[in-house]
Amino acid sequence: MGQSLCQIIVHLVFSTKDRRPWLQAAIHKDLFAVLGQSLKQEGCTPIKIGGHDDHVHLCFALGKQICISELTGKIKTDSSKWMKPHEGPEFAWQVGYAAFSVGIHDKDKVVRYIENQVEHHARHDFKTELRDFLDRAEISYDEKYLWD
Repeated sequence: MGQSLCQIIVHLVFSTKDRRPWLQAAIHKDLFAVLGQSLKQEGCTPIKIGGHDDHVHLCFALGKQICISELTGKIKTDSSKWMKPHEGPEFAWQVGYAAFSVGIHDKDKVVRYIENQVEHHARHDFKTELRDFLDRAEISYDEKYLWD
């Protein structure tokens, strides 16, 4: 084949350190724009970015030249640099992350889910949400290492 083609859609989720509610609605638009710009700089295509008080969801097409762990580190670093002057030098993201593959036919479902974070979190906290995602994806985890 004369060219490399791929379509790998990812749903990436990560939280603030200790799930502190740093991400107030007033900064969402700007923070999500920073996250989207960071994705673009790494050759990824943002599809939908959203979140709630203590975590973010990013749905995007993964670029051909970067792995998910490097990308996640880069976007956490870029967004932390933006957050610290706005929210204080104590701001930090959790160390880990969860990434899930998204089938092309499920992309719109994930987008709707991200768009409805406020309604969703009126019923479920982040810990419950993440456990549900991990269980549905059949990802094994040890609860004592899941939170930081």
